[in-house]
Amino acid sequence: MNTVATIPLSALTKPAVQPDARWRVEDVDALFALPLMDLLHRAQQTHREHFDPNQIQLSTLLSIKTGGCAEDCGYCPQSAHFDTGVKAGKLMPVAEVVEAARIAQHQGATRFCMGAAWRSPKPRDMEAVAEMVRQVKALGLETCMTLGMLDAEQAGALKDAGLDYYNHNLDTSPEYYGRIVGTRTYQDRLDTLARVRGAGIHVCCGGIVGMGEGRLQRAGLIAQLANLDPYPESVPINSLVQVEGTPLAGIEPLDPLEFVRTIAVARITMPRAMVRLSAGREQMDDAVQTLCFLAGANSIFYGDRLLTTSNPQAARDRALFERLGLRVQREGAV
Repeated sequence: MNTVATIPLSALTKPAVQPDARWRVEDVDALFALPLMDLLHRAQQTHREHFDPNQIQLSTLLSIKTGGCAEDCGYCPQSAHFDTGVKAGKLMPVAEVVEAARIAQHQGATRFCMGAAWRSPKPRDMEAVAEMVRQVKALGLETCMTLGMLDAEQAGALKDAGLDYYNHNLDTSPEYYGRIVGTRTYQDRLDTLARVRGAGIHVCCGGIVGMGEGRLQRAGLIAQLANLDPYPESVPINSLVQVEGTPLAGIEPLDPLEFVRTIAVARITMPRAMVRLSAGREQMDDAVQTLCFLAGANSIFYGDRLLTTSNPQAARDRALFERLGLRVQREGAV
């Protein structure tokens, strides 16, 4: 049953007030409104100040526990609230996760991301996921996990295991959030990010565009991310992958050039972050992906699948990198 909250959009258009913010929502919105050539030029200049413009970082994402999530995120096929054909599974054995990490490393990935469809991990799961971190890190890979909400003790345990990054996305702006998620508040997400920071783990945090939001809401998301103190070291920008059975299936797709603008604005407002071109690449042709790299994206999810949706095959990615003269980063960025 679809239970996502449906707050009228008219009630969600006023940006959150952030009097001490480095980036006001209206200033971020003004970046979005620049002529595209001017925006790309500014983003590329910013990118070149901090990164090699011809280098790309590869991350691989593995679903270590799929389906059956108690949350009602309207974009997610793993939610138990929606009938999408995704079956609830158990946590993968540690040895299988480590083998998948070896394969990813052989294919060129330098960061291995492990995702579990949980509202938050249960105490009985923590030792297994900590052992995954220890063994994957021992391979020489950067480690990242996304397990839902964390308390301070759980964040500390992951840090002790050697976790490099924790992913916990804000999804969208505070004003639009209630249209997408009803079982977890925006403050819940911010609290988890604060605990991750407090434990000394790097933050991976971004959002999803193309969920029916307007440009002002996209600006609100970027402003929230850029005003985190510090802003995330890794910023995944996802384009909604519509899945039949979720409330967001069938909505009007986002203009690909608006997605490119979002990448560029993320790069300008978070100049030292790794900006990752994440979900939705399967629906992007090579020209759109190239514009994203020009706009400042310098990381991708690499491999045949993300959590439950397909991803451009590794051979296609390698062929595009060769055409563009992009070199794969051989070491992690921590």
